[in-house]
Amino acid sequence: MAKIHSLADVKSKNIGVDTRIWQFSIVFEGATIGSNCNICAHTLIESDVVIGNNVTIKSGVFLWDGTRIEDDVFIGPNATFTNDPMPRSKIYPKTFTGITIMKGASIGANATLLPGVTIGAYAMVGAGAVVTKNVPIRAVVIGNPAKVIRYIEQ
Repeated sequence: MAKIHSLADVKSKNIGVDTRIWQFSIVFEGATIGSNCNICAHTLIESDVVIGNNVTIKSGVFLWDGTRIEDDVFIGPNATFTNDPMPRSKIYPKTFTGITIMKGASIGANATLLPGVTIGAYAMVGAGAVVTKNVPIRAVVIGNPAKVIRYIEQ
């Protein structure tokens, strides 16, 4: 059974066993969250978001429609996800361009991920990086724009 703090606003019924959702978090109806996840305080998860198992989402993270997060992912505090490549007030795209985070990847604090990027399995995005294009499997990226500085060995 999931553990949901009394001060969280959780509308979704698709939440896995042993997942913890902390205070002031908002989870929209239809969102899917796997088992053994930790969704920290002050987070938001929209309806068309799918989160795998064993995922940690630290405070200040907002996951917008189209986001897909695989198993064993870590998302650091205040990481910024986006889903609209041409944002304008009151003008919405027909579909939103989600971000995909593959198995075992880590996103550092305050990193910004632009719409449509994929973070490869076991990759690491450094704190404050601005990811403008896909990150290869096991790559470590830093900077603005984010650039590969090395690869993580198995």
